[in-house]
Amino acid sequence: MLQELFGLTRKVALVTGSSRGVGFAIARGLGRAGATVILNGKDDAGLERARARLQEDGVRAHAARFDVRDSAAIERALAAVQADSGGIDILVNNAGIQIRGPLESFRDEDWRNILDINLTGVFLTTKAVVPAMIQRRSGKIINVCSVQSELARPTIAPYTASKGALKMLTKGMATEWGKHNIQVNAIAPGYLKTDLTRALYEDEKFSAWLCGRTPASRWGELDELIGAAIFLSSKASDYVNGHLLIVDGGLTACV
Repeated sequence: MLQELFGLTRKVALVTGSSRGVGFAIARGLGRAGATVILNGKDDAGLERARARLQEDGVRAHAARFDVRDSAAIERALAAVQADSGGIDILVNNAGIQIRGPLESFRDEDWRNILDINLTGVFLTTKAVVPAMIQRRSGKIINVCSVQSELARPTIAPYTASKGALKMLTKGMATEWGKHNIQVNAIAPGYLKTDLTRALYEDEKFSAWLCGRTPASRWGELDELIGAAIFLSSKASDYVNGHLLIVDGGLTACV
């Protein structure tokens, strides 16, 4: 019964931005649950290292190199995936960037880059994947949001804007495609130790503040996202749609 609900055997999962960090952790978790994983990134060497690590772990893994801002590149990559692995059953839109700075002096090109990758990239990738899901009347889409979908902090207003918009895009997608038996949900990680947060967890003052502010009294670990990802990718979540699943140690539950 549990394997039927949560198992991902014979499923194909594409995870964008998955050569390292959050994306790699989610890809590895889905692979361990039985899925064939399609890794994505823009760096061939990084993708190959990630693919080799997953294969050593017993996960069936392939690589699809494309930039989520380039719709033509996405289409070409997905055609190759279709030929090699079949249709995509699970799409995890994880690719994202963070650039910090005072909003009043934030560079225009940095603003556009954040929105292009964190938000438009999700639209373009999903737009390329979802027609086949609609045709099959089956699909799981997970957008990786953030606690910054709900909260703001100084110096990250553009990132907060992108993740807040992604939360609402998730609801819009769920509303549009629920009738096709496609579930679209989001995971909102709290503060995890990744490349994006290195400047924060190496800051002793901030780290002490965070641990004091979070009911769990610690930073989160990447593998603590895996359960949420498996749930939202599996049959267990067939009647869950448009939901933002927050994984933050209780940070957003209190003041």
